[in-house]
Amino acid sequence: MKKLKVYVYAISKNESKFVDRYIKSMSEADGIYVLDTGSTDATVELLKGHSKVVVREEKIEPFRFDVARNKSLDMVPDDADICICTDFDEVFEPGWREKLEDVWLKEQPTRVDYLYNWSFDSYGNPATTFYMSKIHRKDSYVWEHPVHEVLKFIGEKEKSVVVEGMVLNHHQDLTKPRSSYLPLLEESVKEDPEDDRNMHYLGREYMYYKKWNEAIDTLLRHLRLKSSTWKDERAASMRFIARSYIGLQRPIEAKMWFSKAITEAPYLREAYVELATLCYEEGNDKEAYDYLKEASKITEKPKTYINEDFCWNSYFYDLFSVVAYSLGKKEEAFLYVKKALELSPMDERIKNNFHWMEESIKKPEN
Repeated sequence: MKKLKVYVYAISKNESKFVDRYIKSMSEADGIYVLDTGSTDATVELLKGHSKVVVREEKIEPFRFDVARNKSLDMVPDDADICICTDFDEVFEPGWREKLEDVWLKEQPTRVDYLYNWSFDSYGNPATTFYMSKIHRKDSYVWEHPVHEVLKFIGEKEKSVVVEGMVLNHHQDLTKPRSSYLPLLEESVKEDPEDDRNMHYLGREYMYYKKWNEAIDTLLRHLRLKSSTWKDERAASMRFIARSYIGLQRPIEAKMWFSKAITEAPYLREAYVELATLCYEEGNDKEAYDYLKEASKITEKPKTYINEDFCWNSYFYDLFSVVAYSLGKKEEAFLYVKKALELSPMDERIKNNFHWMEESIKKPEN
């Protein structure tokens, strides 16, 4: 069997607390190439202490992720068969190289997809999971966009395949600020106003910053783009518009946009659950119950970054139990609170609800 040359490349800035874990995870590669963009901690010194690592320092001003990624990719030797782009808060599950090489030799792709656990719940279980595709041939791709950068194919014929069993886990560093994202997203949309993906991300970012009107205007622009055809993402834009209307204290418009999101992607739980939450907060338990019931018919969690954990974790079943109980559906409510407790066994409020509902169904009706 041919011995492939497999290299990892990355960018770093103040990653000293992750260096050893990261290098251990990536050590199945033949080499690790890191562009440090201005660390003020011990990142560079720690990296230089690992034999497989080649590190170069360069400040990029004004900073752009695509420029940094391309410069780090340029560090990879030209004899590379496979290039793997990862970040320092990401960890491969052991044995990844063998799985990757097996598929690469059989399929001869230009890039591959693999499972990416973007977030985990408080018990260490994967919460948001989707497929990532940052493994590729060196001569066929370049990075583009100032932030939320993507690989652009520049070859003749692209071929992408899935590597089953290859898993990358993301342990997000919540101490790092994301304040640079908004201006970079604004720059990205300015550069390419027809790019639906970054228009959606910009609208979402405005929502995070509680810039409600800017969020609504931008997300509406996303929905009007001809390239905006992925229903999952369109439904997410509609939900974010609804959230922004909630922020503006305009619940009627919010309900309308949650309903639009349901129509756009009826196979996703998110809009049902968010609309149920709004109904519950308004005291309309019957409507909330109906929407949660519809959501419960969706039994498979999609592997897409659009999915949100609150639709599948204890929140969903907890809310379901509360509204079901208020409607006199005690046995059903007990089943839901039992499931909520299984998912969050240390939650005292859910524990109390479980015992309370358990006693309630034991008591004979008068």
